Amino acid sequence: MMNLAVITEAVAAINPQAECLVHGQRRLTYGQLTDRTRRLADVLQKAGLGCQRERSELQGGLQGELQGWESGQDHVALYLYNGSEYMEGMLGAMKARTAPFNVNYRYVDEELIYLFANANARAVIYHASFAPALARVRDRLPNIALWLQVQDDSGEPLLPGALDYEEALAQAAPLEPTDLTPDDLYILYTGGTTGAPKGVLWRQEDIFYGALDGLRRPANLEEVVAQAQNATQRVMPTPPMMHGGGHWGTLTCWINGGCVVLQSNSRTLDPDDVWSTIEREKVSAVMIVGDAFARPLIDQLKQKTYDLSHLNLVSSGGAILSVSLKQELIELLPNLTIVDGLGSSETGTQAVQVTRKDFTQTVGSFDIMANNSILSEDLTRVVTPESQEVGWIAKTGFVPLGYLGDAEKSAGTFPTIAGVRYSVPGDRAQYDASGKMVLLGRDSVTINSGGEKIYAEEVEQALKHHEEVYDAVVVGTPDERWGNQVTALILPRVGVPCDEQSLRETAGEWLASYKLPKAYLFVDEILRSPSGKADYCWAKEKALAELAKAKR
Repeated sequence: MMNLAVITEAVAAINPQAECLVHGQRRLTYGQLTDRTRRLADVLQKAGLGCQRERSELQGGLQGELQGWESGQDHVALYLYNGSEYMEGMLGAMKARTAPFNVNYRYVDEELIYLFANANARAVIYHASFAPALARVRDRLPNIALWLQVQDDSGEPLLPGALDYEEALAQAAPLEPTDLTPDDLYILYTGGTTGAPKGVLWRQEDIFYGALDGLRRPANLEEVVAQAQNATQRVMPTPPMMHGGGHWGTLTCWINGGCVVLQSNSRTLDPDDVWSTIEREKVSAVMIVGDAFARPLIDQLKQKTYDLSHLNLVSSGGAILSVSLKQELIELLPNLTIVDGLGSSETGTQAVQVTRKDFTQTVGSFDIMANNSILSEDLTRVVTPESQEVGWIAKTGFVPLGYLGDAEKSAGTFPTIAGVRYSVPGDRAQYDASGKMVLLGRDSVTINSGGEKIYAEEVEQALKHHEEVYDAVVVGTPDERWGNQVTALILPRVGVPCDEQSLRETAGEWLASYKLPKAYLFVDEILRSPSGKADYCWAKEKALAELAKAKR
């Protein structure tokens, strides 16, 4: 039975004394993880939370769920920085047969209120640092029955009526979980750069096979446990666990019986902290998010020497990792393998690209995986590699049920074509002459200039080949002749001036002339989310303001 709580309990049982998590001075074994998550489940259940109805009792079955429904499981918000409590919260919630969901800790008050209401949150596990924000909004959240506060270095006092996390666990019973099923839910909220956040509803069995170690397709729990025996891998996920990639990496490591090592600074990417921790803990694999993480990590490696002899893998997902940065990493660490993964909250893993010192691919070219395909523009057929037409990246098989409470968006993202249900998150792609899939970019940030579709990410990657560019984001801005023009926001390297002509020449080596930016705006910062994704709303506003200023 592929239930995530059942799997982690079974893996923990074969070697309870093995380390499963290291964070600063804290070291947690699998046996301790089992004990603490069982106790948390008891805390939740004593608060009256759990699965209120069996799935068979839900009116309309899966189709009813797809159209917006009550899951029968209470929903638990994880409003936390990276740390053991994040994953304890996730697994403990699952063992109580409640459904955990992620909270973006950068949200302001109104966004928090929207999220908690949309998710119908019944409990919140939160770091004390967020107590002031919750104090401001809690009167507008009447449905929350339990507040669990995790102490940190903020010194914030316990909210009235809240329970101290450690005290609550100490008083709870580590009871073995019961009645867990593959149909129990995992909820992943996504959004923010392209609209209001949406709760993606996954069955736990589907997320296991769609995004975690189930990609190796074990037939049963016994095979999973066998794969986890004698594990030696030590993995560092650097992204925030509030995003899917961060906790997917942790769950995958635990399913394999490995140890997760977190950087000591859990609130921001600290390159020296990352490399020092990798050196000290002999980490074998590190997870990053594209260029936004790779650039500062590479710069730090050039400034200081570390013993990274145990590190053999860098995996990247969530944002594009440029060819030039891959090459720099390989030059610094010649024995490294870089795995660039393509996927989304709505699909799990879809395609991969592997780079080694003797084998470097071009950016955006991926080996497509089973159950993944490209659909035609009108969503009526599967595109063949021979046609090389532009279409939509799609996935079948282990895909989500839909979006929580949003029938319209569910129907748009999860269409049924010729009797087959697909997940189509909105990324454009086409096959190249070799049959590989070339990622073009997210349709929501595509620029229509004179009738030509120009993909922002494609232009950004071309600009990043210029050695003086530290970061770049591309947006469309109004143009009298073309309707929209390509406008580039450029963050130069510190103290290094950029020349527009050389930028144009570099980008022109990778792009047709009509795709080249018409305007180059040099900025002091580029805003990205903690997971490294560009904030295109901010970029558009910044570009418009800078262009207006230039006209005065």
